[in-house]
Amino acid sequence: MGKLGALFPDCGLRWHYVPPPVFLDAWPVAEAEPNAAFTTITNWWDKWVKYGDESYSNEKRDGFLPFLDLPRRTSEPLELAVCLGVGDPKEEEMLRQRGWRVRDPWTIAGTPGDYQTYIQKSRGEFSCVKPSCVRLQTAWISDRTLCYLASGKPAVVQHTGPSRFLPDAAGLLRFRDMDEAARCLEMAVEDYDQHCKLARALAEEYFDAKKSAQQVLERALA
Repeated sequence: MGKLGALFPDCGLRWHYVPPPVFLDAWPVAEAEPNAAFTTITNWWDKWVKYGDESYSNEKRDGFLPFLDLPRRTSEPLELAVCLGVGDPKEEEMLRQRGWRVRDPWTIAGTPGDYQTYIQKSRGEFSCVKPSCVRLQTAWISDRTLCYLASGKPAVVQHTGPSRFLPDAAGLLRFRDMDEAARCLEMAVEDYDQHCKLARALAEEYFDAKKSAQQVLERALA
């Protein structure tokens, strides 16, 4: 979001950018549980994308594949609350063998309250993105990531393109490859309290739902 030169056409239209909102009053800063992991909540499977003459899988699984060995590169526990679908024990076994903690999202985040509790008890977020977000350089950021940031949790997420305001290493830490992913986790932990403060400040400055709603109304009534 806040994209600079995304690799898709504007169809000759004037687009108005409005940051994705998070309701800050409902997402107060919360301390992580002792020995908490960097977590995320996701769905493993998705669809294929066709863009121009190219078709490719746009599954979250494909986004994570280049980073499967990351748990071996960091001392920080990494946990996926991931919907693997019915009958995929091999996928869960593969993740556990690589060092990932795996949780059932329907069990630990099946209601809005459980979802919030899971995020707020986490140390922070670690997540990769769907391949289209990287290929098209959209500067995309997840609504889920905003909940981590609002809760004062540093988010270590895959880089999705240059942005007018998304930082690379200030509360939100964005990586492009395995080395950067491991380094971002180290940076988040080494100055954890500061990154927690920066995460909340980022949410307050750019993603406050009240500000987003005001922008929409101002542009609609202009």
